[in-house]
Amino acid sequence: MLKVKEIQIKGILTRSKLPESEYCLNPYVGCSHACVYCYSRFMRRFTGHSNDKWGTFVDVKINASEVLRKELSKNPKIGVALLGSVTDAYQPLERKYKITRSIIEVLSEYRFPFSILTKSDLVLRDLDILKKLDNLDVGLTITTMNDNVRRHFEPHSSSVESRVRALKELHENGISTYVFIGPILPRLTEIRPIVSTVKNFVNSVWAETLNVKCGNWNDIETVLRNHFPHLTSNYKKIVLDQHYWDQVGEELKKTCQEFNIPLTGYYTH
Repeated sequence: MLKVKEIQIKGILTRSKLPESEYCLNPYVGCSHACVYCYSRFMRRFTGHSNDKWGTFVDVKINASEVLRKELSKNPKIGVALLGSVTDAYQPLERKYKITRSIIEVLSEYRFPFSILTKSDLVLRDLDILKKLDNLDVGLTITTMNDNVRRHFEPHSSSVESRVRALKELHENGISTYVFIGPILPRLTEIRPIVSTVKNFVNSVWAETLNVKCGNWNDIETVLRNHFPHLTSNYKKIVLDQHYWDQVGEELKKTCQEFNIPLTGYYTH
């Protein structure tokens, strides 16, 4: 059962260590998409959720837009703000609370540049705001084209088909889009089929390797054992093999060149 708590915050626009953004904006604490591989579970110990299983709790920052307005009124240095660095800004609770929508309304009012990365087609709900702006881009994560794989690793996220449709509709409305292939699951993520599927409605490709250094390995191993037993024998060895990831990087580079789409970033762990 999902535990939902409404909280008041004192700050929301935080400096980012990510290379693609200067700031992070996280409308929620936790994420009910419950992705098995998610690296963000590290933040449980900083938010009072040390004993909660990842994916079973969400704290809703109900005063997020008011706090953001105060912060932006102080004229911080302009830089791209990423919505959803350790949560999904369009996870299911956003349908009810509309915290993300209120945040992008404030960002658009101040013309502060931002980027959205999500696994949800709910982002289309806010198309009326997004299509009026020219200082943003929107990315959809596609880890696999196989929805059966998606269900096991990303149990409460939008279907693969709906994410592809969302990218297409965003692009058709003049919004800069990108596909985020990540994390790349060895022998389960199909790079060429993903890129070839979205090639006509993305401006760039981002990719990231699977990170098993954040307390997620037991959950990953359980899914493999229960649903993909043929992969279990040496999976972790592959994940930790830099030579393997170098080969993946070459495949990414060649595939993006083939379809004439920029590979903006490939991050390894």
